[in-house]
Amino acid sequence: MDPNKASPIDPRVRIGHVHLKVADLERALRFYCGVLGFEVTQRYGTQAAFVSAGGYRHHIGLNTWESRGGSPPPAGTTGLYHTAILYPTRKALAVALRRVLGAGVPLDGAADHGVSEGAVPA
Repeated sequence: MDPNKASPIDPRVRIGHVHLKVADLERALRFYCGVLGFEVTQRYGTQAAFVSAGGYRHHIGLNTWESRGGSPPPAGTTGLYHTAILYPTRKALAVALRRVLGAGVPLDGAADHGVSEGAVPA
């Protein structure tokens, strides 16, 4: 799936700035762009890319500078534990959830925090 051909994410989505070291840039782009609908705003060859919602310069930076081909950290060690993508409506969240499930991404749970709802990838 071409990450630039996915239907775009709702431009009102909020995430702040997140920079992630990834093992496989193309795989990460297939998820963030192809499944969730973020758009590539800048790319640095096969090593890094920036993606955004709504044309912002970038919300998520992805790079393989020190992590290409790496494996996930073992349980109980340091690393990113949680980040949230805030969808503007329950309908927009439902669209994202359908995309994730449709892509075969397993979920480990869901939660209603009173002020927000979420799903937890496995």
